[in-house]
Amino acid sequence: MSYNFGVKKGEKVKKYDLLIVGAGLFGLTIAQRAAEEGFSPLVIDKRPHIGGNAYSYFDKDTGIEIHKYGAHLFHTKNEKVWEYVNRFSSFTNYRHHVFTLHEGRIYPMPINLGTINQYYSAAMSPKEAEDLVESKTEGAAKDAKNLEERAVALIGRDLYEAFIRDYTYKQWQTDPRQLPASIFTRLPIRFNYDSTYFSDPYQGQPKEGYCALFGAMIEDPKIEVRLECDYFEDKSLPKGLPTVYTGPLDRYFGYRFGILGWRTIDFKEKRYDLKSFQGCSVLNKSDLSDPSTRSIEFKAFNPERKEVFESQKTVVWDEYSRFAGQGDEPYYPIGTEEDKEILAKYLDAEKGEKNVIFGGRLGEYAYYNMDQTIASALETFKKKVLPMLKDGRK
Repeated sequence: MSYNFGVKKGEKVKKYDLLIVGAGLFGLTIAQRAAEEGFSPLVIDKRPHIGGNAYSYFDKDTGIEIHKYGAHLFHTKNEKVWEYVNRFSSFTNYRHHVFTLHEGRIYPMPINLGTINQYYSAAMSPKEAEDLVESKTEGAAKDAKNLEERAVALIGRDLYEAFIRDYTYKQWQTDPRQLPASIFTRLPIRFNYDSTYFSDPYQGQPKEGYCALFGAMIEDPKIEVRLECDYFEDKSLPKGLPTVYTGPLDRYFGYRFGILGWRTIDFKEKRYDLKSFQGCSVLNKSDLSDPSTRSIEFKAFNPERKEVFESQKTVVWDEYSRFAGQGDEPYYPIGTEEDKEILAKYLDAEKGEKNVIFGGRLGEYAYYNMDQTIASALETFKKKVLPMLKDGRK
């Protein structure tokens, strides 16, 4: 699949109004909106592709769309964000379902009535299951001080130890009793048989793939994109431009206050001459006996691509979580107390940076879903970037 970066062959934007560091969702959204308002942005990224961690490519041997940095599913409650992305791509009606492998048995996630009945080998009604779970949470800390206390207070110790504790330990390589309670907010418990992972009203996958979506966002010829361009190394970049910086916050300031902690993910690919290997897109591994956190079967995200979906070839990636070192791709901010203290110093240092706006998960040291990234970028453009650009033209 091909797409252009806005500038036609032989053309060159001579004067830029804005430098955008990072061609992920935040940067691309800013670039699109800037061009729409008549400005000429230059977007740079040290990677050889656009889209940041949401980048995907079509495997030459199988035709399967591979998400290079792990599974990405578009879902949102934000109608404005949904309307925005649908300007650049139509979406499938894909609904995400996740399953968990625990002690040799497969359970639906998030925890629902089916999970509870299967785990307890019962046939409870919603009320009976709710009463049982409530009885298991008696004495649990309602004002939870850590993840374990929060989880036990919500779902009881049995379900926590079966499906959450060891999976969380593998994901963070940290005792759940040492993790903040706020982490356990993304996984609900349902007392019905609804096994859809997300409850958002707007869900789907871009019909032509994520890169087609990203390419459409930057088709405007006023946008120029330079890939494999390092903001800190490339001396040819124009100086003094208003800047939107979406790279690592601590790197911008030369790590002067310390390094912010991140989790990263390693992947191990397996290929099979089978129509399907695991029967679902995502299979979590909740036991410590398996060092991986989950496995992804990519073709399952796009059953509408009949020729590929029905073929006797499939690609599965196993995920392994660990602490990020220098040179690793940062995925999840850890947010220890030390991280928070370091972050506060960088946020204070930001105030001294004139004509520089920080954004995105790396630039803000925050975990964002794709829709949250776009929503943040749209708001940032409206309230900060556009006024800065208009002031520059006075």
